[in-house]
Parts: sequence; structure tokens; C-alpha cells
Amino acid sequence: MTKRWQAVWLTDPDFLGMPKPDLFHKEVASASAPSHAPELRHHHWYVRTTFEVNDMTPDRGPVYLDISADDYYKVYINGVFAAQGPAQSDTKHYYYNRVDIRDALRPGTNAIAVHVYYQGLRNRAYNSADYRQGAIAEIWDGDTLLAKTDETWKAIRAMDNRPGEAFGYETQFTEHLDSRASIPRWKDVDFDAAGWSNAAVDANAEYEFALQPTPTLAVYEKKPVHTERRAPGRYAIDFGEEVTGQFSMKAKGEAGATVEILSGEELSADGESVRYELRCNCFYRDTWTLSGGEDAFETYDYKGFRYVEVRGPEEALRPDSFLAVVRHYPLEEDRCTFLCSDERTNRIFDICKNGVKYGSQENYVDCPTREKGQYLGDNTVIGHSHMLISGDPRLYRKAIEQFARSASVCEGLMAVVPGHFMQEIADFSLQWPMQLLEYYRYSGDLDFLKRMYPQVERLLRYFERYEREDGLLRDVFDKWNLVDWPQELRDGYDFELTRPVGPGCHNVVNAFYLGCVQAANDIRGLLGIAGDDRLTELKNSYIAAFYDPAAGLFVDAEGSRHHALHSNALPLLFGLAPEEAVPRIVRLIREKRFSCGVYFAYFVLKALIRAGEHDLAYELLSSDDERSWGNMLKEGATTCFEAWGKEQKWNTSLCHPWASAPIPLLIENIVGLAPGKPGWSEILFRPRIPASWTYCRVNLQVPSGPIRVEYKDGAWECAFPEGIAVIRS
Repeated sequence: MTKRWQAVWLTDPDFLGMPKPDLFHKEVASASAPSHAPELRHHHWYVRTTFEVNDMTPDRGPVYLDISADDYYKVYINGVFAAQGPAQSDTKHYYYNRVDIRDALRPGTNAIAVHVYYQGLRNRAYNSADYRQGAIAEIWDGDTLLAKTDETWKAIRAMDNRPGEAFGYETQFTEHLDSRASIPRWKDVDFDAAGWSNAAVDANAEYEFALQPTPTLAVYEKKPVHTERRAPGRYAIDFGEEVTGQFSMKAKGEAGATVEILSGEELSADGESVRYELRCNCFYRDTWTLSGGEDAFETYDYKGFRYVEVRGPEEALRPDSFLAVVRHYPLEEDRCTFLCSDERTNRIFDICKNGVKYGSQENYVDCPTREKGQYLGDNTVIGHSHMLISGDPRLYRKAIEQFARSASVCEGLMAVVPGHFMQEIADFSLQWPMQLLEYYRYSGDLDFLKRMYPQVERLLRYFERYEREDGLLRDVFDKWNLVDWPQELRDGYDFELTRPVGPGCHNVVNAFYLGCVQAANDIRGLLGIAGDDRLTELKNSYIAAFYDPAAGLFVDAEGSRHHALHSNALPLLFGLAPEEAVPRIVRLIREKRFSCGVYFAYFVLKALIRAGEHDLAYELLSSDDERSWGNMLKEGATTCFEAWGKEQKWNTSLCHPWASAPIPLLIENIVGLAPGKPGWSEILFRPRIPASWTYCRVNLQVPSGPIRVEYKDGAWECAFPEGIAVIRS
């Protein structure tokens, strides 16, 4: 439901009257990027007011702050941080947050202060570079409006955070903070804003607001696990694991003195310094100029880092103040725990859980460093894992819905949403109905399934335009045909995967197409909708085009004689392989192992499970081959990597939650806990514990309550919520 505000949209006057370009287009469209005023990039803006509160009785109800900003806000009540957001979205469905600020209020005069950031770059992280800037807010005490944004609010452009160079994929800027230009105590109640201007009202702001269906981020402080003084004025800091957030510290030194802050995911080869020029194309070198008084440092935008190096005047630095201000989607750690007798498996689960934890922000991100983008195909793995570790399907639901709204740009869906980076990947679009089904399996949300169903049909109609006479897709030129990434991990896939793709008919995009058609059939069945079941016909066409009966395997494309891992794992997963081919495909996987990227490993493992090959799936998952999660551990991983090893991709990020396949595999297919009916109203319990395990314990939170299963010396002890039927095999 669109909110009707009593407040008005406030903006910096520099943005009034600026053209508001529509930056959405198909990737193949010849859309030249409009130039952007450089002076309005990396734009920091403060806006504030005071309001009165009379009733502060202990049993009073909540006091709600409704707030949104473009691109982003951090809001403070009486000088104390309250929340940040919103999740990025487009103006036709722009999110606002509702935050209970009751505990931050005091009797009498209170202050609300908002730090608004407009980035001004076209990328995957923000819906920016469109000159839409500003904020809106209301504070409600029951039916009483305590404050609203209007022309009486005071505003000023902050000039103490200057942009350095843009890095990643035009993802963010290095930040150069100058405390000499800062405005002390501007968030406090008694701050005198008489010298500030009244905020400008943008009466033409065209936002259609919707309440963000997910909570605001968890933001908290984390102390280093180790701090070492390497030399006078040089400190090495280790937070023990990769985190997402900002580094924070305090200092007091001579006015004009500078401090250099270097951050990174790993140390340099010498082991003595931080690798601040990250292998994933990020440049984490910020600077800080001191004012001569008590100064505090904290960048506005977030990074993914484990290590920090501080260099500055020895007498100015305060090592006891070093902190990480961590941010991620709220996660209660004990909602999902896993422990077994194999220590490597435990560590693999932990790095995958950490990768998903820190890769879940206001939306899922492929990495919290180079791109900060939510990719549709990545979400097949990330969303599945996140619903298990969090017991909270809301972020996955929001992602599914956001991608459905991208049909306004292309009915075949965009590959990355939100943001103004226009990219399309056929393999990813075809997975969207599968994700919808997965969400339904965990949530039991039939109303959402019904609401999303029309987009399922639009998606099918879109791809039908590429069908040839036998129903298979060919020449899907307007979307990237990915197969896998990085490209050297496609197992020699024998087809021209240029952009646009080479002419002809190839295996993987058609396997995903048949998986998409099957998912659509399943959704129709759940909704009681009759449909034209073409799956048998399409399956016969697929076998005729790609099955090599002499080898008992599938080839990569018509005319090819090559049998890539990818071309065989998918027909095994989607039930497309003739019965006599199944053992040969399993043997191929046993021989090739993970001749694929970490993203595609999810489909390989799931295919083995469908074939009943649980032992082989666990063997691959728990190995320490060159291409394995065990190899990530050998290379010091604390979060799962983008590739199997740091050197296996030219720009590997060391936190990439698309590599989290072990989470659903271990919980659902090895320990054997999965929804037996949608929404966990029944639990399917089919353990396939490896013979080498003597002990295993899993705690899992589901909507009906906590689940605990423990295996010890061949015996099981299980505790399930009352009222849930447990199906055992």
C-alpha cells in the first residue's frame, strides 16, 4: 500500500530543477549515459529539527519514525544513532522504514538529525546518478504527529567528507575526512542551527512509497581481536574475521596532521602490511585530517575487511578506540547451529554462514566489496542458505518481488536489481520461478505465490520468442548466456558464449528453460490453475538435441562431441536424463569433481542428491581438493570466497555468499531436515549421516519453533515443535 504523507520531501537546493533521467533500459539498448555534475557526487547533507515530547510514562506505547531518503540516510535521535536505510529501490516503489524510537526520547525537547548521502555513480549498489536527492520523515506518537519534514527544518551541505577515487565497478569512493571542516555536535538537542538554511521543499518529487518489508540493519560495534604497535604511529589491527561495516577510531593531534587508514581482506605477501589494493579491484585507502581537538573517524559507506593499518602521529592516536562498526541484515546466531565430529566440515559450514551473514545487507549482495549488487542467479544459493541460517524468509521474498518488478524494463527480467547497472543473464532469469517455489516451500505463503504467478507466465512468454519448431531455445541474443563464472571454470563448454551469444542451440540455457517450465507447472498445480503441459514434448526435444547415446552423456551443443560437467549435472538435477544415463553422469561427476565455479557447485551437489548419491555429494563438499571449500580454508578463509582459491580468478573477492551451497546440503540432505509441507507444517527427516561421523548436532529455527536433532554413536535424539508432524524414512 502506498503511504500518504503529511510530511513533504526535502532536498538540497542544488538538486531542485535538475533533470531526473530515466536510467532504466535493456542491456543491449544503445543508451548513452548522461553526464553527471562532478560537484554533486559524494554529496553529504545534514537536515534536522527539534520536537516536544510530554508523555514519557514507562508503559507508554511505541513512537514510530517513518523515514526515507535518496540515496541513503543515517538518523540520530538526541545525538544517538537510531537507524539507517532504506533498501534501494526505484521511485515507483520506493521504500521507507518504520522505526520505534521510544527508548531514545526524553521529556521535553528532542532532536532528530539526518545524515543524507547521495553518491552520484551508476552502479549495482545504489539507485543513484539521477539527481534524486533528499529525505522525508514523520514521527508519530499513536495518532499524534510529533514532527514532520517541512520548510522549517534546517539543512546544510557537509563538507568534511571529500571523495577520493571511485573503485570496484564504480561502486564507491575512498573517503577523505577533514575534521577541520566538521560541524561538532550537530546531532545534539542543544545544537544551534541558526546559521543553517531552511531546507528546500521539492513539490515535484515523484516517489510512490511502500513500507520496507524487512527490518533495518543490525549495526553494532566489534572490537579487534588483536592490535599491535608495529612502529611509532603505526598500528596493525585484526578483527579475526572478515566483516562488513566501517572502521572507527578517535584521535587528538595538531590541526592539519594527517592519519592514513588502510583496510583489506588479507595481508600482503610479507605478512606485515594490509593489502589495501584488494585483489577484487577495491582501493581501501582513506585519509583523515585532524582539527586540533578531540576528533572521531568513521567513513560513511561500508567495506568488507578483516585487517586495518593506521598510520599517523604517535601522540595523536588512541589505540583503545579502534573499532569496527559492523552492519548486516539482523541475524540471531543461535537460530541455526551445526556441529559434527568432522572439524573440516564444521569450518566449511562456518565460513559459508559468515559469507551469507555479511553478504546479507538491505538486500543480498554478490560481494560486499567490488559490486555490492544483488544478482538473480546468486540468490538461488544465497536465499536458500539465508532462510536456513536466519529462519527469516522476508529478505528472500523482497528479492523475488524486486526482480519481478524489473519486468517493467524487460519481461524476461534483469539480472541485477536494485541499482542502475543494467545487466541481463538468461540463465538467471530462468531460475526466478524456482526461487519462488523455494520461498513457498519454506514460508507456505500461498498469497505471495498467487500474486507473483502472472510474472511466471510473462517470463515464459518472453522466452518462447526464442523457441524453434521443436520448442528448444536458440539465439537468445539479448541476454548473456552465462553457463558458469569465471569462464575458465566452464569445463571446456563447447559453445561460443560471447556477448551476444554465438548462433545456435546449446545445452545449459535449455536445461534451465526446462527447469523453469517444470517450476511453472508446479506453481500452477499449487494454485489449481490448468495449463498446457509441454514438458514431455520439450524433454524429448532436449534429449534428441543433446543426448549422446554412445557415451550415455549429454553434449554441450548441437554438433558438439564434448560432455561438460555443466551439460550433465543439470539434466540429472531436472530429471531430463534417460535412466541408463544416470550412472554414467554420476561417474562423470566423480571423475571431473568440481570442474566448475562455486556458484554452479550448488547444482552439481543437488543433482547428486536427486540421484541418491549422498556419499559422493558429501565427499565433494568436504574435500580439500584444489577446487573445494577445504581449499578456501587452507588459504585462510573466514568467509566463503568467490572462487575456489584466491588465484583462481583474476579479481577474486574473499566474501561471496554465492559459495554457500554446503549450508542447505548439510542441513537438508545430510542431516536430512527439510520442510515436509510448505511452511514447515510437517518436517521431512531423512538423515544420511556419513559413516565417518560419530557425532552431529543441529539447531534450527522454523516458524513453529526450534528444532534440535543430535546424533551420537548411531543413535538419534530429536526435539521438534509441538503440533508438527515429522515424516521419517
